[in-house]
Amino acid sequence: MSVRIFAPAKINLTLKVAAPRADGMHPLQSLVAFADVGDMVEAAESDGLSLTVVGDFAEQIGPQEDNLVLRAARALAEAAGRPATGKLLLEKNLPVASGIGGGSADAAATLRALNELWRLNWSNARLAEIGARLGADVPVFFVTGSAAYMTGVGETCVPLDLPATPTVLVNPLKPLPTAEVYRAFDSMRLGSDLADASPPRWEDENELIANMRTLGNDLAPAACALMPEIGAILAELAASQHVRHAALSGSGATVFAIATDWDGAETLADELISRHPGWWIAEATLGA
Repeated sequence: MSVRIFAPAKINLTLKVAAPRADGMHPLQSLVAFADVGDMVEAAESDGLSLTVVGDFAEQIGPQEDNLVLRAARALAEAAGRPATGKLLLEKNLPVASGIGGGSADAAATLRALNELWRLNWSNARLAEIGARLGADVPVFFVTGSAAYMTGVGETCVPLDLPATPTVLVNPLKPLPTAEVYRAFDSMRLGSDLADASPPRWEDENELIANMRTLGNDLAPAACALMPEIGAILAELAASQHVRHAALSGSGATVFAIATDWDGAETLADELISRHPGWWIAEATLGA
């Protein structure tokens, strides 16, 4: 028996970040959407625990013992009181350290796959609790909507429904570790004062985009200071007739561009690929 689970890219459409708490964690408020591009995790029965990594970005994965996939498997086994077993395969299609939650998505997909393989039948809520021990971004991958509103340090997630939105994802294929961005963010004293906020509402795509423009991404100045290429990408996208809105996702360096329509997304992706063959560029659907 084997189980195969998709691990979608997570795009921060908005991101408000406060100054760090006493424990060093940053409270946040973020509207996130899931894309139809991502990694894949497969788990098959085995007497031991092993991991094989394939895909376009397999070589960027660090030491296997530290991989979130293996850490997720061990965490679930410990919680279930059983041996950590399974032949795991990670198809790494998303660039590493790119601000789109690839490692967290992989961890969540591993928990889902082994939950099924081991016939635990645990709920999403219970799996999310285990995921929270692995990283603040992991619980959001257990929501049931096509988008979510994250608060706290990421552990509180309200599911939302987002209409299918044509998007192009762009990354210059330079890793930008999240920890470095937060250190720069703190040194620049950019933390927002976060008041309690209800999940966002929008009547149509125009109102959604207006919401994104108003809230923005608080990590963008720090990320751009560390990697000026992000600013150049944003400027190039803003100048395109096919783009309604472009912004940084998470800590970067991936930028998302909301296209005018599906044909516009295809044309934009083709133009970017021809001009920047060394970048990672992917057409994607956000939401439904």
